[in-house]
Amino acid sequence: MVTYATNELIPSSEFAKKFGTYLSLVKNSTVSKLAILKNNKVEAVLISKEEYEAMQEALKKIEAQELLEGVRKGLEDVKQGRVQPIERLWDALDD
Repeated sequence: MVTYATNELIPSSEFAKKFGTYLSLVKNSTVSKLAILKNNKVEAVLISKEEYEAMQEALKKIEAQELLEGVRKGLEDVKQGRVQPIERLWDALDD
């Protein structure tokens, strides 16, 4: 769970009035993130473009690792005889 410092919590009405100020805080790394509150609940989080891009790259790497792990497990299943190679399945369909 993400935690927020007091200076990172901004009511949406105040955020709307002082958008430029808050954008500068994030852009200049004065704060790492700003949580926008509506009815005292976090509805959105403002982060820098660099932080967002870094998060997207990290997510791509995680997804690629999960895909590779799935392929590795599938190959191991084939080697151990737990599943049939696709060629055998295609051949069985022709019978």
